[in-house]
Amino acid sequence: MKKSFIVTLSVLLLSVIMSAQTPAKVRLPKLISDSMVLQRDVDLDIWGWSDPGTWITVRFNGGYYETKTGEDGRWTVTLPPQKAGGPYIMEVNEITIRDVLVGDVWLCSGQSNQETPIHRLVELFPEINRSDNNMIRHYKVPTQDSKEALQEEIAGNAVWHSGDASEVMNWTALAYFYAQEAYSQTGVPQGMLVSSLGGSAIESWVSQEHLKDFPALILDREALEGLEAAMADKGEGVWESPDFDDSDWKTMEMPGTWRENGLDVRGTVWMRKDFEIPESMDGRHAKLSMGTLMHNDRVYVNGIFVGSTGYEFPPRRYHIPAGVLRKGKNTIVVRLNAPGGNGEFIKDKPYKIIGDAAEIDLTGTWKYNVGTDMSEAAAFADRLKNRKNVGSGLYNGMIYPIRNYKVRAAIWYQGESNAGRAHEYGALMTSLITGWRELWNMPDMPFLLVQLPNYMQTHEQPTDSGWARIREAQLQAFKTIPNTALAVTYDVGEWNDIHPLNKKAVAQRLFLGARKAVYGEKVTASGPVYKDMKIDGDKIIITFTETGRGLMAKGGELKHFAIAGADRKFVWADAIIKGNKVIVSSKEVQNPVAVRYAWADNPDGANLCNKDGLLASPFRTDDW
Repeated sequence: MKKSFIVTLSVLLLSVIMSAQTPAKVRLPKLISDSMVLQRDVDLDIWGWSDPGTWITVRFNGGYYETKTGEDGRWTVTLPPQKAGGPYIMEVNEITIRDVLVGDVWLCSGQSNQETPIHRLVELFPEINRSDNNMIRHYKVPTQDSKEALQEEIAGNAVWHSGDASEVMNWTALAYFYAQEAYSQTGVPQGMLVSSLGGSAIESWVSQEHLKDFPALILDREALEGLEAAMADKGEGVWESPDFDDSDWKTMEMPGTWRENGLDVRGTVWMRKDFEIPESMDGRHAKLSMGTLMHNDRVYVNGIFVGSTGYEFPPRRYHIPAGVLRKGKNTIVVRLNAPGGNGEFIKDKPYKIIGDAAEIDLTGTWKYNVGTDMSEAAAFADRLKNRKNVGSGLYNGMIYPIRNYKVRAAIWYQGESNAGRAHEYGALMTSLITGWRELWNMPDMPFLLVQLPNYMQTHEQPTDSGWARIREAQLQAFKTIPNTALAVTYDVGEWNDIHPLNKKAVAQRLFLGARKAVYGEKVTASGPVYKDMKIDGDKIIITFTETGRGLMAKGGELKHFAIAGADRKFVWADAIIKGNKVIVSSKEVQNPVAVRYAWADNPDGANLCNKDGLLASPFRTDDW
C-alpha cells in the first residue's frame, strides 16, 4: 500500500509540473497560412492570439520580429516592406507557414458574377484544364452574415489554392483570369482574396457607420441591447441554488394559474418551495411528480437539476437521485416558461415527492419571482422590425475580419440585386468605397468597378431600365471618385443568363483599368464618357471625355441612340460621328431636349467606342 501511494503521489506531482510548463499556444487568422500571398512594398501586419503576456516571434525572409501578447490575448507584428518574390517560409513561434509569395493582392467582392465558379467556363476556355501557374493564388472567404456584431475572424476553414491544374477548380472565374492577366503583364505573384456572395445587395457590404443616410438599413443598437437585457433571465444560474435568499419574493398558491394569483406576465417565472423530509428519506432515491405544467419547465431539487419538459401536455415525472435529499429543510425550484402568458400548475394533478417510506405534498404556498417579462421586450422588439433587413451583415462577417491583410486594390462586381433601387446605388457605392478605404487606412485605395453587362430581352422601342440606371450610378462613381476604373461590359453578357461566361474579357478590361489607376501608367483605359450636350435646332450635339485617339463605331453605323422632346417620349435616332462629337437627330422629334445611349437592360448592338476599341459607357442627358 505504501509503494502504491508513493507511485500515485509521483504521478500527480508530475502532472502538476507538466501542466505548469505547458507552453502557450499561438493561433493565427485563417488567412495567414500555407500558400498565401503577401502584398509587396508596404508594411505588413501579421497578427493572431495567444495567452496574455506570451512572447511572439515572427521569422521571415532573413529577419525576425518580436512582440508580446496583450491582456486581450491579441498580438500584432509589423514586418517592413518586402520585395516581390518567393516562395518563402514564415515561422510564428512553433508554427511554420510554407510556400509564401510576395506580390500584389486584390480584394475581390460583390455578388454571384464575382464568385462564378471556374468549372462553368471550362468548355469555353479549355486551357483552364492545363493551367500550370503556381505564381497565382486564390482564397475564397467563407460566407458569414453577421448583422448584429463585427467579427474578428472569418468563418470556415478555407485555404489558399494555387493556379496549378490540380487546384484550379477551387477558383472563382473572374479572379482566375484577372490573376493570369496581371501576372502575364507584371511578372509579379498575384493573390486573389475573394470575399463575395451570390445575390447580395451592396448595402450588406457597407458598414453601419457609413449607412447613416439610410435609416431603414441601420440596426437600432440601443434597442438591441435593451432587448437582450430584457430577454436575459435574471435568475439563470442563481435562483436555483438552495442557499439563495428568497425572503423578499412574493407568494402564490399552487396548483393554479399565475393570473389567479395576481400575476399577469408573459415569460419566465421562477418558483421556489421549502419542504421537510423525514430521516427515512435522507439521501435516498425518490420520485417526483409535478403534475402537468403550462408550458415548459426545468426543475431543481436542492440545486440539482432533476428534469425538464418542453411543452405543456406530458405529465412531469422525474427522479431525484440518491444523495440529493437530506433530513430537514430541502428546496424545490421550478423554472416555468409561458411565452403566451398565464403559466399554470394544472389542478387535480399530483404534486408530490414519493419515497419508499413517505410522501411529501408540494401543493400550497410557493414563492416566486419573474425571470423574464416579454412585455418589457416588446417595445424594443418593435424598434427592431427591420432586424433581418438591415445592412452591413457581410461587411461585419467577411470584410471587417480581413482588414489587417494588406491589399493593392479592390475589384467590385455587383449591382444586379440593387437594380430595383438604382436611385440609392450611387450614394451606397460612395459609402462603400469611403468605408473600405478608412478600414484599410488607404485613403487612395484603388477600386476597379465592373459595369453591369447586357442581360434580358431586347426591345423594339426605347425603354427605361433598372439595369441602365445601375450602370449610370457605376459610371458616376468612376467619374467622381478618384482612383477608380470602370470596365464596360455590355457587349460580353448573355441575354438569357445573368451569369455570362466570358469572364476573361472582363478581367482583361479590369486590368487595363488597373494599369492606369493602380500602376500609374499613361494608357487609355476607358471608352468615351459623356461630358455635355448642346441643342442645335433639331439636333443634339454630344461631347465626350476619354476619347483616346478619336471616336468610332464598331461594325458600321452608330446604333442604340434615342432622342426625345419635351414630351419625354424617346424614339430611335440617327447618330453620326463628327470629330470627337456625336450628332443625334430624328425626323420624329423636331425640338429635341434629351438623348440616351445604350439605355436598356440589353443594349444589343450599341457600338460607340474610341479608336482604342473601348466601348462608351451608357449615358443619358436627362434626369427624368
